[in-house]
Amino acid sequence: MTDLPSPVPGGDLTADRAIDLAIDLGGVSALAGRIREQIAKAVVGQSETVEHLLIALLARGHVLLEGPPGTAKTFLAQCFAATLGLDFGRIQFTPDLMPGDILGSNLFNFQTSQFTLTHGPIFCDLLLADEINRTPPKTQAALLEAMQERRVTLDGTAHALPERFMVVATQNPIESQGVYPLPEAQLDRFLFKLNVDYPSFEEELRIVARFGENRGAPSPAACGVEPVADHGVIAAASQAVSQVTLAESVTDYIVRLVRATRESPDLASGASPRAAVLLAGAARARAALDGRDYVVPDDVKALAGSVLRHRLLLSPAAEIEGKQVEALVAQLVEQTEAPR
Repeated sequence: MTDLPSPVPGGDLTADRAIDLAIDLGGVSALAGRIREQIAKAVVGQSETVEHLLIALLARGHVLLEGPPGTAKTFLAQCFAATLGLDFGRIQFTPDLMPGDILGSNLFNFQTSQFTLTHGPIFCDLLLADEINRTPPKTQAALLEAMQERRVTLDGTAHALPERFMVVATQNPIESQGVYPLPEAQLDRFLFKLNVDYPSFEEELRIVARFGENRGAPSPAACGVEPVADHGVIAAASQAVSQVTLAESVTDYIVRLVRATRESPDLASGASPRAAVLLAGAARARAALDGRDYVVPDDVKALAGSVLRHRLLLSPAAEIEGKQVEALVAQLVEQTEAPR
């Protein structure tokens, strides 16, 4: 197994070192283990959510976290960024937020008689879009180009975002007033939609015992969370994932599964080809985290629900019958024959 280099104090790997650095699949697993250990210093439970965040990082995907208030969605995103040494940005989405508040704008400088670009908070490595469904569709749409192409266009000029740009968005399913559901085109940009539920009784006991005496919100640094990677290490880990083999039989399985969502009478709208591409990339990342250089059908089965649930719309008849998207996805996974 390749030894992982320690993060460079106060900065990233040098360009030369980033080029020379190579991490094998054992190194990817070791890196993931170190990230989990750091996050566990601050966040109790949520191991499945952390696992999906790691997969999304390696697959260069975006994540939507949905759960009731107080379940540490924001804090988890902060801790995740802190372990990676990434430039972290946060936008609190509100009904009066404008696209320029996210992207930035060109401001006229009267001293130089020129326009000067002022970057918005979107110019970062990991962006926390907090309560993303509390802002109108016009402002939500400001993220579309950034999430798909990792760039933003201001006054007709394209500006590149960091190569590792990643969005972690949160939304509260309980609220019904003052919210704007994300349109299908926006949802399709997210690799995963993860349901963050309340902790178990034992986990809640640990949470209260750990933070019950604290005043104010905890911070990753106060909990001892330290960076265990930098941009170069993350890039090398992603390069290792690209070497994972996706057999033709597994590719065929992914396509048949995604196409089955378009043929189900219980679904008014199925998953797009983008869903199949993202599911394949996520399956490769999951295999790498497991130390394997090949994808197995179980990788696809384990991720199908998180990749597909936000891309599917129930038919009117299915809604009347009270059917759930998650149950239909599980049924399709069961019915679609997997390679042996």
